[in-house]
Amino acid sequence: MTRRPNAVIGVSVLIACAILGIAAWVLTEMRHDALRRAQEAAINVALLVERDTARNLELYDLSLQAVIEGLEHPGVRDLPPDLRRMVLFDRSATAKDLGSLLVLDEDGNIVIDSKVDPPRRVNLSDRDYFRVHRDAANVGLYVSHPFEPRLTTGTSIAMSRRLSHPDGSFAGVVVGTMRLNYFHNLFAGMNLGEGSSMALMLADGTMLMRRPYDPKIVGRSLMGTANYTRFTQAPSGEFFGTAAIDGVERWYAFRHIGNFPLILDVAVASRGIYAEWHRRAWIIWSLVGAVDVIILTLAVLFAQQLRRRIAMETELRSLARTDALTGLCNRRAFDEMAELEWRRAQRSGLPLSLLMIDIDHFKGFNDLYGHSAGDDALAAVARCIGENIRRPGDTAARYGGEEFAVLLPDTGDAGAVRVAETMRAAVQELDRRHVASPYHIVTVSIGVACTSERRFATLRAFVNAADAALYEAKGGGRNRVVCEPAGAVSDFIAPPTVPTANTRSAR
Repeated sequence: MTRRPNAVIGVSVLIACAILGIAAWVLTEMRHDALRRAQEAAINVALLVERDTARNLELYDLSLQAVIEGLEHPGVRDLPPDLRRMVLFDRSATAKDLGSLLVLDEDGNIVIDSKVDPPRRVNLSDRDYFRVHRDAANVGLYVSHPFEPRLTTGTSIAMSRRLSHPDGSFAGVVVGTMRLNYFHNLFAGMNLGEGSSMALMLADGTMLMRRPYDPKIVGRSLMGTANYTRFTQAPSGEFFGTAAIDGVERWYAFRHIGNFPLILDVAVASRGIYAEWHRRAWIIWSLVGAVDVIILTLAVLFAQQLRRRIAMETELRSLARTDALTGLCNRRAFDEMAELEWRRAQRSGLPLSLLMIDIDHFKGFNDLYGHSAGDDALAAVARCIGENIRRPGDTAARYGGEEFAVLLPDTGDAGAVRVAETMRAAVQELDRRHVASPYHIVTVSIGVACTSERRFATLRAFVNAADAALYEAKGGGRNRVVCEPAGAVSDFIAPPTVPTANTRSAR
């Protein structure tokens, strides 16, 4: 990976994505946990309120039933008023937020009052809790709609039961009132969070109390609303819904309170459920985003540095293998390539050719024209050599001083001689003046060796053969190509005429 900058960036992107994925999973679990905690809290509050309300209403109902049983006992109505109140009414009638316990006759007049004697002169025949018992004998316990009492203050509801004569005819009503302030105080003690609500309603959808409290909501009917419809479908349940009163989306937990015609709902606002989660999510995403940005930034910077390093190393390797003056491979690189190609040729049996090239009378050129001109001549000859090798496997190198070497893999002797002659002619066509040479221009001599002509025991023997052919060319008058074994000579003489090859076979 340390040699592949793009891989570094790719791995960094994967790491960043993995961190994002883990953060997303953690936040998703945190969101689910927030919802579960809110649901558990709402359900617990609903159970607490339901049990408290049911217990108090049941106690109040027992008081009503005790009054009915007492009135059915012979002689109770004839007791002195003080004693009669003690027999009929227990101390629950004096509890906070409870009103009076009253006995009404069949006309709706108060005949027995738990508070005072003689009873207050008030007719309550217009109240729904009186009418419902007068009109039906099997109502049982009735919880009234909210009303403003005539005997006390504060919006109240009434719990009532029917009184009957021995023949079953209507004899009146026993009724006890309860201020809605009881539910207001009960709801106020529950902490549900911002935007949450609690509501108590009659089974017919009439609102008795709601938190947050609004006196205008008391007595309002929710009949026909989506949430109320769901309240009536099961004794208890939970769901997400939107309140018809304020349009806020909430998670609802609802319960029917015991055997009473009352429905309680506890609703947690969606924004309240996830408020803390949103705050933590923002912090986590910010940190994860910062970490990912740092990771990717460092990865990009590291990749850039790595690219620079690789480019520098490549350049250094190239410089280490390249002759600075000529741009060809240096001796070290040539030796490595020669060893590699020699082994490959030995394995495959394909021919391998080697050209050894020497600039004729180069010492005299340097002495006559100077070393700067000599360097220019070396560079010019190198260009002629490099421009005449085309295949990727061919290698040209400065072998030493004014001597060059060319490796030609998969090339027989005829092809090698053809390449060598092309190079010799290209140098001659430079027409670079050299008065110390019998040709009066710069020329080269080339020795050629090829593994297709004879077997060589070692690479050194192969190189020596090409070197021997070179000396044969120089000894034969220079400016010519000689192919080993000695005697296979491409002889180009007769200065200043440009030599031509005696033979040239396809490479």
